[in-house]
Amino acid sequence: MAVTTNKLVGKTARIAVPAGTAAALVLGAALFIHHNGVHASDGYAAPIDESSVSALTDLDKAMETVASQVTPAVVNVAVTSRGGEQQVASDDQDEGQGSGQQQQVPPQFRQFFGPGGPFGGGFGQAPQQPQIQHGIGSGVIISPDGYIVTNNHVVDGATQIRVTMNDRRTFNAKVIGTDKLTDLAVIKIDGHGLPNIPWGDSNKLRPGQTVLAFGSPFGYFQFSVTRGIISALDRPNPYANDPRKPGGFIQTDAAINPGNSGGALVDARGELIGINTFIISDSGSFAGAGFAIPAQIARNVAESLVKTGTVHHGYLGISMNDVTPDNANFFHLQETTGAIISQVSPDSPASRAGLKAGDVIQSLNGKNIPNGSALQVAVSTMAPGADIQLGIIRDGKSQTVNVKVGEFQGGKQVASNDEGGATPGKTGKLGLAVQDLTQDARQQMQIPSRVNGAVVANVRPGSPAEDAGLAPGDVIVEVNRNPVSSAEQFVNDVHASSGKDVLLLVWSRGNATYRVLHTDDASNNQNGM
Repeated sequence: MAVTTNKLVGKTARIAVPAGTAAALVLGAALFIHHNGVHASDGYAAPIDESSVSALTDLDKAMETVASQVTPAVVNVAVTSRGGEQQVASDDQDEGQGSGQQQQVPPQFRQFFGPGGPFGGGFGQAPQQPQIQHGIGSGVIISPDGYIVTNNHVVDGATQIRVTMNDRRTFNAKVIGTDKLTDLAVIKIDGHGLPNIPWGDSNKLRPGQTVLAFGSPFGYFQFSVTRGIISALDRPNPYANDPRKPGGFIQTDAAINPGNSGGALVDARGELIGINTFIISDSGSFAGAGFAIPAQIARNVAESLVKTGTVHHGYLGISMNDVTPDNANFFHLQETTGAIISQVSPDSPASRAGLKAGDVIQSLNGKNIPNGSALQVAVSTMAPGADIQLGIIRDGKSQTVNVKVGEFQGGKQVASNDEGGATPGKTGKLGLAVQDLTQDARQQMQIPSRVNGAVVANVRPGSPAEDAGLAPGDVIVEVNRNPVSSAEQFVNDVHASSGKDVLLLVWSRGNATYRVLHTDDASNNQNGM
């Protein structure tokens, strides 16, 4: 069921007083049990000894210090986007009956997007005029000159981004780069000497450690801080619709709510160990299970985006299952750790190295691999072209296999601030990136088999492509009345227009419409779009 942010706030307000009362009763009961000489009939509780008070106040002071250092570097991110045709779902609408972009968001993420939000909408509806939509998220300043890390889903499709700092200063921000694979983005504001948070080492984290989560829950409660522990590490990828996305998430019971996306998760030292990204909840509000992208991933992605505006992910070309007590015997394994290869993609780095279905990967460059998620994370953060050694077990025998890491393409591109056509990194004036309409793309974007062409992968805010109403997931069927068969053909046909306006036939959300793409002579000299 789709839930609006306003209703989430209302539910929270209604339970605020009872929840606080319950907490007080629990605390009182704990004191009563601890002091055995006190009876309920006495109506009296013995004073807490000074050593206990001192321990608690010392802990409070430590947390206050961390919060005071981190809060100035956490920002509120207000996004304006241009929505397309949309259908606002009713409160009693079954999620399984819905359609459109909302249904493409994994269930674990839908609580961040209410009806009418930037990701709402319905396919198959009569086209309407695009609407201006607004969203709220959070971000973390990572450098004194104003680079900010947030989630890709916070800024996706943004036409304007406004950043508010804890001291109430506001800045316009621009997108430096995005990475859909990891749901990370870097934006930038102009500034000098800005407060920022140092990166921590998420590889050293252990369950039970104290953590603080920062952000703007529900968009209304800006610069909030919550406290909890690390509940678990290395949680798997929640995207059932795209198993290629890396997992490795940090799970925490520090309260994370809609609006906290892109906010900071820090350790007791005030170091950035994760970027808050989603919750799992039946109600849409925090239910004790929040998740953050670990710094191990976030730092590599952010630094690459800052440096080049793009991210290049390592790729092996395998599907995997975790080793479990149930399947270990079938693969002649003594321990229940590792990743079982279930499929090897043709002409992939794995196939060229001789890896086979049924091989069990137990180590990478001498480091143990506990499960498939850990292998995904490790490989995705490697530079394409790197040589690695995999320790495997094949038919009960240990072997070492040398593999040259490939580059994950995800169609024609994975991540960029403004990719160009079939040539990632080569950008042009149109602000449009396209990819071949593969079977995977059809399934992920729910594109019927009767529709052929090139699928829009990315549209730069404020670009001619965005002005023409193009959006990710649209399919370009024709260019100047000529059918489009591939992304490369589309790029060539547009370049052949010699700077003239281009007539596009675009399939979008169940309807085909003609759109005029206004070009200029400058775009002819670009190798991209």
